[in-house]
Amino acid sequence: MLMSLKRIFIGRPLKSTELSEKRLSKTKALAILSSDALSSVAYGPEQILIVLVAVSAAALWYSLPIAMGVVVLLAALILSYRQVIHAYPQGGGAYIVSKENLGLNAGLIAGGALLVDYMLTVAVSVSAGADAITSAFPSLQPYNLELSIVFVIVLMVLNLRGITESATVLAYPVYLFIGAMFIMLIMGLFHVATGQVEQVHTSIGTPVAGISLFLLLKAFASGSSALTGVEAISNSVPNFRKAEAVNATKTLVMMGLLLAAMFSGIVYLSFVYGLIPQPTNTIVSQLAEAIVGHGMFYYVIQAVTALILILAANTGFSAFPMLAVSLSKDNYLPRMLQMRGDRLGYSNGILMLGIGAIILLLVFNGQTTNLIPLYAVGVFIPFTLAQTGMFMKWLRERPKGFGVKMTINFIGALISFIVAMIFFITKFTHVWPVLVFLPLMVFIFYKIHQHYAQVHEAMKLQHVIDIKQGNIFILPVASMTSTVEHSLNYAKSLNPDQIIAVHVSFEKDDCKQFEEQWKNWQPDTRIITLYSPYRTLLQPMTRVIDRIQKIAKYKDAQLSIVIPQFLPNKRWQYALHNQTGIFLRTYLLYRKDVAIITVPYHVGLKRK
Repeated sequence: MLMSLKRIFIGRPLKSTELSEKRLSKTKALAILSSDALSSVAYGPEQILIVLVAVSAAALWYSLPIAMGVVVLLAALILSYRQVIHAYPQGGGAYIVSKENLGLNAGLIAGGALLVDYMLTVAVSVSAGADAITSAFPSLQPYNLELSIVFVIVLMVLNLRGITESATVLAYPVYLFIGAMFIMLIMGLFHVATGQVEQVHTSIGTPVAGISLFLLLKAFASGSSALTGVEAISNSVPNFRKAEAVNATKTLVMMGLLLAAMFSGIVYLSFVYGLIPQPTNTIVSQLAEAIVGHGMFYYVIQAVTALILILAANTGFSAFPMLAVSLSKDNYLPRMLQMRGDRLGYSNGILMLGIGAIILLLVFNGQTTNLIPLYAVGVFIPFTLAQTGMFMKWLRERPKGFGVKMTINFIGALISFIVAMIFFITKFTHVWPVLVFLPLMVFIFYKIHQHYAQVHEAMKLQHVIDIKQGNIFILPVASMTSTVEHSLNYAKSLNPDQIIAVHVSFEKDDCKQFEEQWKNWQPDTRIITLYSPYRTLLQPMTRVIDRIQKIAKYKDAQLSIVIPQFLPNKRWQYALHNQTGIFLRTYLLYRKDVAIITVPYHVGLKRK
């Protein structure tokens, strides 16, 4: 029943050889990796106006120079991450750049900040999407949180189906949103140019009492929330088709141009039309109503805005698993995050992100206003570290044109640092959790790494015992470690007639390599290597057990399966290991005429 439901919602399993077919074209990549940044124009300009209107409506003209400053910062970020993509085409973004150029701690801070930020990306996007829906249909406002959680679950299932499937679904609303926004902006600019807009705003340059540099910086920082998601493409370069780096940079530049045009257009027209933020009606909703009226096109704009805000969460679902894989390969996150699911996506990372986003929605009650400051400051920390790291890289390597590259990264790092500090100073009551979760995450990273280091030391290969007589034993083998050695020694002590080691590989080239290494280590123990194109252990293992069981019956021999089981010191450490032995034992427990022997290996025990 569960398998049938899984096939309905997730789809049929895909072979590993089909991975290249799941890479993204530039068109689909723009939809799946840029939706977060592009969708932020729905709330970024409004954040500027919220700060300015607190002084007076006369201060709204300051939104124009502030918007210009945000566009300058965007240009610096685009140029910087363009360099990151070419320097680190393997992906990883701010984590890799910071780790290699500023040190491990800086890399872990950047990685931890981005992991949480991607969870916030999902939470903010679906929450803002629910806000757009309830702006058009106020009767739904009491169900904002429930709507947000449903959207997260739908996106999680969609991404479990595979990256190209989610990109295909995303492409339509993203391009509809871009088209609708540009039509609305062009119509608004036409109305301004033809004098159809009544001047209700304060003239540019009008002195305003109560305005200060501090308040302008606060408005600038708030508007910079529209730049979240810019780094996602640099984290996901391996998801692009050949040539990955070239396609990624082209997509990044296109995203930057579209974002700059829409952001500045919305800010300018909001000023011209004299719009003021309202609690239950977004600025985009007010602007659409002012330009096109409250007719059908208004609802089209609201619908595509809600769609892209909801689907912008998909940027997190694309970038989070890739970043988690980078941290996992360095042994700072559980290794299960490196495993691809039936549809070739990193399913464990997708599930972790979805659950984390739902928890954040519940904690903050689905309130976009409460989430955005934490969201923005979380991303400007890795922005600052990444650009500082690139500055140090060029300073150290001094390639051709390094002066221009250093200048770009220095400006980007300086502005990003200022924005992050403004958030901390002006919105400390909203962003203080950053000072808790970042040190906590770095601590967790180190504990996980320490555990893996202890396991690696404890599982080094030891001595070999000679084979004696007995029945037929099958020994499932994942790798050549002391856990396997311990189980093999135990099996030999029971005097088997024959021991057959079985190894299942998810890559065809690994089969021959493992077989050669095994023969060098255990030349007297037969090894059978199996290739599993669908990355499943149970099916190929069952096939070989069936075949050997027939031989055992023919020889009137008892077939026993010796399953090594790795036991860490502490219970929480179980989550850091795949525990394949437990699943295999459970699966084989009800087979007839087969004895299951579990051989525990305690990492913490010293052996002579």
